[in-house]
Formats: sequence, structure tokens, C-alpha cells
Amino acid sequence: MNIHELIAELRESNPSKIVLLVADGLGGLPLEPGGTTELETARTPNLDACARDGVCGLSIPVLPGITPGSGPGHLGLFGYDPLEYRIGRGILEALGINFHVTPRDVAVRGNFVTLENGLIKDRRAGRPTTERCVEMVKKMRAVKIPGVEVFVEPVKEHRFVAVFRADGLGDRVNDTDPQAIGVAPLAAKGGDEPSEKTAAAVNEFIRQVNEILKDDGPTNGATLRGFAKFPKIGTMQEVYGLKSAAIAVYPMYKGLAKLVGMDVLDAGDSLESQVATLKRVWGQYDFFFLHYKYTDSTGEDGNFPKKVEMIERLDGIIPSMLELNPDVFIVTGDHSTPSKMKSHSWHPVPTLIRAATARTDSVMKFGESTCLQGGLGQFEAKHLMLMAMAHAGRLGKYGA
Repeated sequence: MNIHELIAELRESNPSKIVLLVADGLGGLPLEPGGTTELETARTPNLDACARDGVCGLSIPVLPGITPGSGPGHLGLFGYDPLEYRIGRGILEALGINFHVTPRDVAVRGNFVTLENGLIKDRRAGRPTTERCVEMVKKMRAVKIPGVEVFVEPVKEHRFVAVFRADGLGDRVNDTDPQAIGVAPLAAKGGDEPSEKTAAAVNEFIRQVNEILKDDGPTNGATLRGFAKFPKIGTMQEVYGLKSAAIAVYPMYKGLAKLVGMDVLDAGDSLESQVATLKRVWGQYDFFFLHYKYTDSTGEDGNFPKKVEMIERLDGIIPSMLELNPDVFIVTGDHSTPSKMKSHSWHPVPTLIRAATARTDSVMKFGESTCLQGGLGQFEAKHLMLMAMAHAGRLGKYGA
């Protein structure tokens, strides 16, 4: 019996409400030894109060030492073992913009990049406006590849989706993004015969795109990562018996939620509009996933003070959520994104669970070093939903 089968056997219905607030890339590092992380530096009276009223710990997104992408990081939080459900970013981006993916498709997430003498100068092309993204995508639609249909759709800022459609395509293709500057983009290679067919189409696509955009700096090139076909996966309703809503701004996270059967709601484009949406639909759902992006993007930019500011901004909205009196209120991240590293990292993520049934611990302030001493200990993220269900009174007794 696997965990999902066990949950299906033990789950019970009641009117409890669970809120999962994911501050993307929440975890961090001190800039100097002995210093404080971004979260520990921030003034967070509301998160600290939740920590005092609840129980804290550190979540391990995949396994110790493994740095996760956003897809595995979120799937773990939703209770899906990221080692079992290996889902490429492309399918999540495509679902997030409501692109209809067919069994003949391989989807991939694209980044506009700045190229200089064939080398990557900026992996995100200076974070162009979404309007610029739309303009560049229109030009890219001129790409034609014999035997393969190609669809290109804008996402947000420097991100776009490319979908390759043909019979016999595979998704075992490496990323063309080397995740470094000063080097050339990588050539696509397939891990099996169907994927070699995809890789050939990808390399031709990139060749044509770079030619089309060569005079459009800083968005004068593109890289691709997260090749994926549509996976088979149980929904939140099927696994947990929860009617679930996703309240997210960025398309990829909408795609993640849609993949596991959540209703993706119109959340506007700000934290305030997200909370307004939460309040509006409070009576219609059992489980609410709210996603906050800016703790991650500021970390990736290496901007320690800005990440502190974004954490403080998130803290300021917490009372508006607690006004709804959720039975279980969880705050965590899908991974760490230390400003010091300018990237995702393997470091465990601060996590708190606030509920009437929580066994409170000695944590007085929400941060990495304090959560290390918390009652949840260090645990794999895939077990968080088990604890959420238990604290909500939605799991019955196992065995006689």
C-alpha cells in the first residue's frame, strides 16, 4: 500500500478549512558566517505569532542535498513524491496558460536570453516586460519545421512556452539552458530514439529563433528547459477528498495546481487581490493553495535587502488571512533561494503549522535557526499534507 492508498482509506469528511501559503524560495542563507538569513533579518511579527501559536520545523523538498526545481518542490508540498512524479516544467507552463496539451505533444518552458558573440550574457534578458515577450513570440511564430507542428505562446516577462507536436516524439531531452553566463547555450540531445526526434526539432527551432531575433537585443536569443509530455497523476479530490482552489499569479504555479486537479481561480496580479479572492470563495472549497513569487525572484537576483522587503510585505497580509479563521494554516516554501547563491538550493525550508490541535514548541520567531529546534523536526515535504489532514481532523485511525 502506498501513501495515497492509505490516505484514501483513512480520509474523513468534515467542514474544516486548510490554507497552504507557499512563499516561493523562502529559505535563505546569511551573507556572512554568523549572520542572519533574509527571513531572520525581516521584521515578521505576524509570522512570529503564528510560530508561537503553532508548531515549526524544516521541510526537505526532495532528499537531503538535492536542489529542486519549482515543479518537484510544489508537488512534494501537495503530497506527491517528487521522485515518483517526475514532471517537466514545460507541461506546467503550458497548463498554466490554458494551452490544450495532446498526447502527441512535448511542451517546454523557454527563456529569452541576451546573447553576445554566441555566449549568454543574461539568462533572463534583463527581465523584459510581458508586452515585450508577446512581441518577440509573434516573431518566433515564423519558425517552420518539416514534419513537426510548433506552437509558441507568451507566458510572462522573459518566459514563453514552446510545444512540439508530431507522432513519436519523446521528452528525454536535456535543457539547452546551461544555467550559467559567459558560455554558449547547449545543444539538445535525446536520451532515446523518440527523444532524438524531438531534439532535432528543438535544435532547428533554436537556430531559426536566434536568426529571427538577432537584432532584437536584449531579447536576441532563447534557451529551453523542462521538456515534458502530459503525465498520469491522481487529483487532490481523488487522493484527499478535498475540493481545492489555487490562488496564484504566475502561470507555472497555476499549471502545477491544474495538474493535480485544483480549480485555478482568477487571482488578479497582487497579493492583496489574492487574499480578496480567498475571502470571496471561502465557503466553496476545503483546501486553498496561495502562491507568493517574489521571495524567489529577489533571491535569484541576489538582492538580499529586496528579499527581506518581500518577506515583510508577505507578513503584513497574514492577519487578513487569519480573519477567516482557517482550521489549519501552513506557511512554507517549495525550496530555498538564498540571495547569496542567486539560485535554488538544497537547504531545508522553514515551515509552520498553526492549528488548534498543534503541539506547540519553543519557537518564538519564524526563521531557519529557530525552526531547526521546532517540534516538526526535519521532514520530507511529501509528508506535509499528511500532517495538514491530521490537524484538520480529516484522517481516521489506522488499524484496530
